[in-house]
Amino acid sequence: VLAVYGFLRVATGLDIGLSTKCVVIPKEMGMCHKIGYSEMRLPNLMGHTSMAEVILKSTTWQHLVHTDCHPHVRTFMCSLFAPICLDTFIHPCRSMCVAVRDSCAPVLLCQGHPWPASLDCDRFPGDEDTCLAPLAKDYKYLHKVLPKPTCQTCPAVEEFFTHKRVLEVFCDSNFAVKVKLSKKRTAFEDREYNIECQVEFITQGSLLPYETQSVIQQWLLINEKCIERMTPTHRPMVYLLVGNIEGGTILVKQVYRWQRKDSQLTLATQKWRYHKCL
Repeated sequence: VLAVYGFLRVATGLDIGLSTKCVVIPKEMGMCHKIGYSEMRLPNLMGHTSMAEVILKSTTWQHLVHTDCHPHVRTFMCSLFAPICLDTFIHPCRSMCVAVRDSCAPVLLCQGHPWPASLDCDRFPGDEDTCLAPLAKDYKYLHKVLPKPTCQTCPAVEEFFTHKRVLEVFCDSNFAVKVKLSKKRTAFEDREYNIECQVEFITQGSLLPYETQSVIQQWLLINEKCIERMTPTHRPMVYLLVGNIEGGTILVKQVYRWQRKDSQLTLATQKWRYHKCL
């Protein structure tokens, strides 16, 4: 059973002529793997006629998809770049476009890009037509709503500090997450990264460690300029990100460079277990 069927409105669609063909979704389009189907129509709904063009244009959107800026961002993008191989073209509904745009446009803006004219929501059909519709409104009640990372100025990376000063910062914070960052070597560009997170502590009782790891990864992907500054080379770098969760948003306020030769961070995290804040 195709997972995407859960989004479909029941109606007739646009007939596909002999000029289109079914092709396997290429390995380079990682964002459209494990979405419920493995073949796509070419040309696609973005007007791309060759697989080389599809791969090149879609890679610029993979970064946005990885931010998880909206629950439907992957479905929306893949319905356009890798439309399911049915007897009809199924467009995303206008309502899905609007929902994704409203959540993801601020992420693009944070990275210096406006929402593109090619994804103008007015070009998509209304919900009464055949289209991919958003999931039911009660979807959000079936899933825990996590704090949202903010688009913010990247905190300066601190390299010289004492464990006592770090403990003072910990006392004013909700979380501290150890992050290992490195650039991925790709055939197209260096905008992909390996991000490994390890929670050192959390005082925000409502969040579990893996949930904190998830929102920190999202924060890094949204604040791309910050992650670029933290990975000047392809060599892995380790940092401690410290911040607060307030009013449903997550804010990183301190970034420490974690170097092997510096034991101050290790000492601070060890003492934190028994430390009493003033």
